[in-house]
Amino acid sequence: MGRAGRATRGFHSFDQRASGLVAYYYVDDSDEGVIFSISVFENQGDEEDSNRLAADFVKENLAELLPNPPMITAGQVKAEG
Repeated sequence: MGRAGRATRGFHSFDQRASGLVAYYYVDDSDEGVIFSISVFENQGDEEDSNRLAADFVKENLAELLPNPPMITAGQVKAEG
């Protein structure tokens, strides 16, 4: 299984269990070296817990496959449609 498949399966498995998860989106442009996900949570505490799980998952399962270290960006949803 490729890098994108491993990431998708792993992140999806713990995001499904994450407390307060509202939505999860995954974007794969691995041909250009970009893979990212967006998770929406009910509150900041749930988001922070998920980020810790994600960091541990990457460190244990994907670090050797990534050309650059992962970045976590957090903020509040300002609009929805």
